[in-house]
Amino acid sequence: MELKDLEARMHDFVRGKGWYDKNSPKSQTPRNLAASLAIEAAEVLEHFQWREDVKDRQALAGELADVALYLLQLASVTDIDLEQAILDKLAVNHEREWPAP
Repeated sequence: MELKDLEARMHDFVRGKGWYDKNSPKSQTPRNLAASLAIEAAEVLEHFQWREDVKDRQALAGELADVALYLLQLASVTDIDLEQAILDKLAVNHEREWPAP
């Protein structure tokens, strides 16, 4: 499945819940999506609190999916081609040097 297909499914889901409606209590603004993305990322980190290994892979997979969905949605509503942004960032990173630890 392509990234654009996942994005379309995400939009269908959100639209189906009415969250894109003008007076939705879950307004899908860039700020709200960015906050939700950060919250979900923290929930990923919670799986590693006080441990180095993954205790519940299925639960972690669900949190990673939440992060990916919010990321896709945030990129889409801000008119950013996430696939191109990733490729551009990889090209920049290939030229970077990181100091040794």
